[in-house]
Amino acid sequence: MNWSDVAMVASSVFLVLGSLLTLIAAIGVTRFPDLLARMHAATKPQVLGLVLMMTGLALALGTSQVTWKLTLVVLFQLITAPVSAHMVGRAGYRTGKVRSDLLVVDELTDDLRAAREDADR
Repeated sequence: MNWSDVAMVASSVFLVLGSLLTLIAAIGVTRFPDLLARMHAATKPQVLGLVLMMTGLALALGTSQVTWKLTLVVLFQLITAPVSAHMVGRAGYRTGKVRSDLLVVDELTDDLRAAREDADR
């Protein structure tokens, strides 16, 4: 068994695992009951699924030019996914889309109250 056969088998495994994680994320987005749970499903397994799929693609193609581009895709996803999830969560909280009965800790209410009091002064 030579290197190209091992790379193809590893590539196939990474692509299938990444596809499964992305499928799980899509199912979670459609099935979870509230905004925060859906947001979790949209970011955590989706990002890992993308990392696995890009790794599989890099192994399958095997060129350094494509590998650098795929690395940039993964880095940008790792940078932007938490920020966008944070912004969606805050916007959902401010518009009343978050179920407060499901929250264990609610630190944002105090922060918003303090910000309103500062703005009123």
